[in-house]
Amino acid sequence: MTSFDQRCEIALQDIPLQQALGSAMDHFVFGRLGAFSALPHGEALRDHARTIRANTLTRLDEHLLAFEASALANGSQVYWASDAAEACDLVVRIAKAESVRKVVKSKSMLTEEVRLNDALETAGIHVVETDLGEYVVQLSGDHPSHIIAPIVHKRLEDVAELFHDELGTPLDATIPVLTTAARQALRHAFIDADMGITGANFAVSETGSIVLVTNEGNGRFVTTTPRIHVALVGIERLVPTLPELGTLLQVLARSATGQPLSSYTSIVTGPRRSVEEDGPEQVHIILVDNGRTDALKGELAEMLYCIRCGACLNVCPVYRNVGGHAYGSVYPGPMGIVVTPAIAGLDPWHELPQASSLCGACTEACPVRIDIPRMLLNLRAESVDRGHAPRWLRLGLQAYGWAAVHPRLFRLGAKIASLGQHLMPRTKQGWTRHVPGPLAGWTDSRAFPPLAGRSFSERWEKKTARSKDP
Repeated sequence: MTSFDQRCEIALQDIPLQQALGSAMDHFVFGRLGAFSALPHGEALRDHARTIRANTLTRLDEHLLAFEASALANGSQVYWASDAAEACDLVVRIAKAESVRKVVKSKSMLTEEVRLNDALETAGIHVVETDLGEYVVQLSGDHPSHIIAPIVHKRLEDVAELFHDELGTPLDATIPVLTTAARQALRHAFIDADMGITGANFAVSETGSIVLVTNEGNGRFVTTTPRIHVALVGIERLVPTLPELGTLLQVLARSATGQPLSSYTSIVTGPRRSVEEDGPEQVHIILVDNGRTDALKGELAEMLYCIRCGACLNVCPVYRNVGGHAYGSVYPGPMGIVVTPAIAGLDPWHELPQASSLCGACTEACPVRIDIPRMLLNLRAESVDRGHAPRWLRLGLQAYGWAAVHPRLFRLGAKIASLGQHLMPRTKQGWTRHVPGPLAGWTDSRAFPPLAGRSFSERWEKKTARSKDP
């Protein structure tokens, strides 16, 4: 597997990717700012949303049991999955027990996390993604690069070429032509499917309901047309009551797409009743842990406040330059570089916490004010403690630490460095010195601050000496 640095280098050289990222990110950022500025109580709403998330997670065990009881009472079947393998196994077992051959899915990052599609295809069950972005990703054998907009890395020309090859549309097809072709292809999938699979933006404890927030009608087709609905729900997605759900929905839509409310907000409460004309005959809800309980017990618990709006991705200078695939994880951007180590372990993902400038833009944009930089510093410190820091950095810091407690040696080193900088060649741009070794990458595109000829201490001593002269 390539390193994060290597993936970033590939992304930075990808001109079509850079073109696709530019305008899309600005659209999301300005939309969010406009949506919140129109609310006179927007900041107070964010504070209230944070309180709801914090209180819910503090008593998560109680809310989970309350949700299970409510869901069972409304006719749903509830299962508990400790990890990804168990979650996939439960879905496959339900499908086989009901002789399911075709499945339609609504967009769900949790199903991406547990690799559900692979498990279903291995079991001989055909799966069709029905969110337009996810459908494009599936047709192209790709992966989502944004948790809200899966194909933010693709241009219109890329999708037109793909649909030309897969669906027979013209190479110069317009957006309406492309969406019409997708709608026609997906309509047959909805009708033929035996099972619909969704995630859940939220799950309401008091009613046992699953809440789905989408801007396409596919989510409602997935939950009403097939005879079986299976929902995979991360255990942190709980919200205690419907009024509290209302608060979270207000900040979710505004943060994600700049809308007062998403086009489709569906609340699914159990299977179809006898008086209802549509809806599934069965509703199966799988509550998935997959590392969340362990995260809840540690210093990264605050990351479970996340409501998956994607606002932090849109403002992050790292994500805006390298896109989602460079992270190598299902969850990219600032939320991903904390969530992924939190639920999957730091050792295999120790590079990700470095993918941040610690500028704080993510916390400023987050609708529930998650302090991502604080957790990144914790992860970086833990990564060093586990020996993941490069050898040159460990040795360099040890040398600095030793010199720092020996003032004369420290001053001598500063003098040598100040004089030595003039021997270093200039960069191609000519506006700064080219630092050799591991720091060379910095000076390829950044100005390395020159070292002063005289230290502050020396200047201060000279200044105070002059002031004492008669």
